Amino acid sequence: MKKTETDMRTEYKRADFAKLERGKFFAEVAKGSTVAILNPTIAKAFPSSEAVNAALQGLLTLTEQTARLTARPKRSPQKTARLSA
Repeated sequence: MKKTETDMRTEYKRADFAKLERGKFFAEVAKGSTVAILNPTIAKAFPSSEAVNAALQGLLTLTEQTARLTARPKRSPQKTARLSA
């Protein structure tokens, strides 16, 4: 039996589709920004996109600063030449 266009799977409810908005993020995507879906617990901690961006920028800055501190110093060519001899 073929399903008609009005038939939906049992796990879908029409009430769920009332919340959707077509093209909701079109303007942001057209500008070149990226849309990310956050977990509900994360969304509660960061209520706006500005808050998320500030937190991620701080994490990126911290990562760059700590990468310089933990980087292993490189040996000079003279020292490695003596060790191999």
